[in-house]
Amino acid sequence: MTTLSILSGGAAQGLVRGLSDPFKTQTGFGIDGKFGAVGIMADKLRAGTAADLVILTQALLAKLAEEQLVSPASISDVGRVETALAVRSRDPRVTVKTEADLREVLRSADAIYVPDTKASTAGQHVAKVLDQLGIAYEVASHLKIFSNGATAMRELAASSAAHPIGCTQATEIIATDGIALSGALPPGCELVTMYTAGVTTRAAHPQEAAALIALLTGANRKGLRQRAGFTGR
Repeated sequence: MTTLSILSGGAAQGLVRGLSDPFKTQTGFGIDGKFGAVGIMADKLRAGTAADLVILTQALLAKLAEEQLVSPASISDVGRVETALAVRSRDPRVTVKTEADLREVLRSADAIYVPDTKASTAGQHVAKVLDQLGIAYEVASHLKIFSNGATAMRELAASSAAHPIGCTQATEIIATDGIALSGALPPGCELVTMYTAGVTTRAAHPQEAAALIALLTGANRKGLRQRAGFTGR
């Protein structure tokens, strides 16, 4: 079967998975997706990795268009994603309404599962928030950093720690078995990121890539986007 090649931030993995069957029915194509930290995915495209379609942050897509790696006319917003907290399904949810609440929750965790703090959207934000809260040094030994949010959440689900917590994109939390969404970050610490799709300028299958963007962004897929953790465009 011919496949459409995708480079995507991990935030969109669950949504793409949910559209694989409709896309196959419509085009006859399968989906060969690589998902991870947005910075790493962008660098893969820059390094020449074959891809028909990219799904990354709005700001990063704009840069790739300037670099003539993505067709500007093809770019379309998919939706916004919150950075949020996660707990194992068997653990109590945490309530975080203020910065003080968040500071206490993170201090009391004996393991904090996060994505790459240099290349991923959520990981960079976690590092920033820890500095903002004044506890970066205090909790450094409890940080469990993985290449992307999906991996971090799978590791949280399997954690044997007494009081672990995770922080990444809400979409990655929702898509992972064994963990539960435990709320967005409080005012002053929140992050909402717009994710955007675009056809690459070297796409082998530009028409099919455009068809998948139409599925990702279509009004009739709003419910699927919401269930995956995306909010309105």
